[in-house]
Amino acid sequence: MRGAMLLRRGLALCSLPALVVLAGCASAGSASSSPPPLAAAPVIEAKPAGVWRSGAMVAAANPLAVDAGVEVLQAGGSAVDAAIAVQAVLGLVEPQSSGLGGGAFMVHYDAATGDVITYDGREVAPQGATPDMFLNPDGRPMGFIEAVRSGRSIGVPGAVAMLEMAHREHGRLPWARPWQAAERLAEQGFTVSPRLNEMITAAVTRGGLPPEAAAYLTTDGKTPLAVGSRLVNPRYASTVRLIVARGAAAFREGPLAEEIVTAVRREPTPGTLSLEDLRAYRPNRLEPVCGGYRVYLVCGMRPPSSGGIAILSVLGTVENFDLAAMGNTAAGWHHFIEAQRLAYADRDTYVADDRYTQVPLAGLIDKDYLRSRARLIEAGRAMRTVEPGSPPGAKPRGRDATGNGTGTSHFVVVDGRGNVVSMTTTVEGLFGSRRMAGGFFLNNQLTDFSFRPVDDAGAAIANAVAPGKKPRSSMSPTLVFRDGKFELAVGSPGGNSIIAYVSKAIIGMLDWNLSPQQAVELPNLIARGPIEAETSRADPQMLETLVGMGHVFRTDVIRARARVCMRCA
Repeated sequence: MRGAMLLRRGLALCSLPALVVLAGCASAGSASSSPPPLAAAPVIEAKPAGVWRSGAMVAAANPLAVDAGVEVLQAGGSAVDAAIAVQAVLGLVEPQSSGLGGGAFMVHYDAATGDVITYDGREVAPQGATPDMFLNPDGRPMGFIEAVRSGRSIGVPGAVAMLEMAHREHGRLPWARPWQAAERLAEQGFTVSPRLNEMITAAVTRGGLPPEAAAYLTTDGKTPLAVGSRLVNPRYASTVRLIVARGAAAFREGPLAEEIVTAVRREPTPGTLSLEDLRAYRPNRLEPVCGGYRVYLVCGMRPPSSGGIAILSVLGTVENFDLAAMGNTAAGWHHFIEAQRLAYADRDTYVADDRYTQVPLAGLIDKDYLRSRARLIEAGRAMRTVEPGSPPGAKPRGRDATGNGTGTSHFVVVDGRGNVVSMTTTVEGLFGSRRMAGGFFLNNQLTDFSFRPVDDAGAAIANAVAPGKKPRSSMSPTLVFRDGKFELAVGSPGGNSIIAYVSKAIIGMLDWNLSPQQAVELPNLIARGPIEAETSRADPQMLETLVGMGHVFRTDVIRARARVCMRCA
């Protein structure tokens, strides 16, 4: 099933669950006959958009969320206003992926000033969290599903607080306006989509749902709501009205905050999150991490997300090779795979919440360091082993023991003035912790920490649990500029595979001259350990060549797709 592009009153829209691509006026083309210069000087900073003629665009995972964003843009809202509307509806109609009980990262481009800024709404571990809270009495890590469904997995939600901060700085409409569509849908009901039905089925068969979630999502505690059935959520509507009236303060104190704490402290394996933890939460406004890639400027999130660093690491490594000349061939994919392996090794070892762990950010994306890493890549043979490097400023770290969640949603909004939002949002796993409060699901984001605080050699692991710490993320909302002008926005769902998805899309568009749709539809090859490959979508001859080089593939893995928005020329 493919998404369709619609044009409605000057707005470009595209929506499809788990597979969404949106382009302004991009078109497919053949490979460039002349490769771009490998040592091109990067653009130093983004610039104002000037006169914006490329129109407004929304790309999200569900048509109801797209409609909500479009409605706000047509009312004169900004990209941030529309992002609030999209998130509010996604949390209702696709609760398996994101919601009010989760966290998010946003990258924002201000078309009037050229400023690029990021917003960090990542969840925080409560003050009662301990480094060994995911270990059994025998010292071995808890089972992942057991940890997910426990109260220990739930961090302080940050998505609403982050949106409130962004709205104060970039909103054009009153705070109440973007929430209207979500309140209306929650009250009047919406149709259960095939994807929601599929996700409910998966949750029922993979560990089951607790009573409140089962009552909401099934007919009898075990039979998923049928496709096409009507689902209403008056409690969600009440929560939306509370947020409209009180903003993020509704999460800090009062009946909703008390309900969240009660849900977290419920058996089995209750967590320690308290009202004090909720009151203490504040989102952060951060400078982006940006770097040059050939003639482009690429900007993304800094820690606690590893996405911006890892993507710049991948790109900075393959920049040392002429990927345009290699094209979409086994040679091109080989170099991309090897760059991923190197980037993931460094990311897993060195990146975590930099308020708690010294992260050698500048060293990890240093051009000379990445050139040295690129020298490890041989043209026709896969590296037998990959070890983390020694980037400038790095301290020795233990081997990571963090699992991989696969939830999350990504969307992109461009408003009529040229302002851009690239936002990745999540409750981490399938319906998060599967515990509910206020009609929404609470995250299981703390399972993004390493379950072990030290490795087998006793070395401290960077992403270990600590009170007040944010778990490392792979979310990678990204903006790309050329000559200072906005070129494209991209991001993806998919756990730590997000880094591979987004890097692939960027290389496909910028090096292989593919349209956004073509770039996103390239097969996913995720090289964090044995390569997870969509072998059913890849060219068999190319895979055979890669196997001959020594690459080891897992069986076919079905993965998410990135979401892309590219401006008109």
